[in-house]
Amino acid sequence: MNDELKEKVNKRYSEIAEQSSSCCSNSSCCSPSPAQQAKQVGYTREDLKNVPDSAIMGLGCGNPTGLEDFIQGETVLDLGSGAGLDVFLAANKVGPDGKAIGVDMSESMVKRAKRGAKEGGFENVEFKVGEIEDLPIENSSIDAVISNCVINLSPDKLKVFQEISRVLKPDGRALISDLVSEEELPEDLKQDAQAWSECLGGVLQKEEYLDTIRSAGFDKIEIVDQSVFSDPQIDERLTGEITSLKVRVIM
Repeated sequence: MNDELKEKVNKRYSEIAEQSSSCCSNSSCCSPSPAQQAKQVGYTREDLKNVPDSAIMGLGCGNPTGLEDFIQGETVLDLGSGAGLDVFLAANKVGPDGKAIGVDMSESMVKRAKRGAKEGGFENVEFKVGEIEDLPIENSSIDAVISNCVINLSPDKLKVFQEISRVLKPDGRALISDLVSEEELPEDLKQDAQAWSECLGGVLQKEEYLDTIRSAGFDKIEIVDQSVFSDPQIDERLTGEITSLKVRVIM
């Protein structure tokens, strides 16, 4: 099942990357626009002015770069970086002496992000193809990890948080926006590869999600914000609410 899930997720986001915007075959997904969708989940007009247009795809469930200020000269890693929106925002904050790195399993997304970096003149960014359960990053080399609605896509979330622990420097932190459920998902939804690729089938209950972070060795976990996640196309099999959760995790 894990290989099937990864293949489905990779296929979906590769197809999105190869389109001119985030729109899919369903024309309704173009309304609201990608920029409007980004603002709805926490990005400001100023944020969007300072990144390449190709990076704004209306994906995600929050703005992890807005959870705290980064320090000039820091190295930031974005898990599931897509077209690079959060990488570019982090790069602006850490300055020319810092670096922002994006890792994504989709080669098409990485290519799109690299094109955006070139067009935007970003010299302090790097994009790599890789899986978040096996990051192509050296031990203890990252000041801050960020992730936006991506860890729920992984079939092995504990391994993801263990990888975050491995790459963070002592006293490093992770800033994560993700989706969690208030109730147990129906079993057929958990087994639905399409639902996984749409950021739903792999959603954990909130306490299970937080316990998974603790199991990876983190004991300093702060819920920065949480709100009900609303989507007009959300799966009718759901019986409980889905929550957009923003957490800060410190080594």
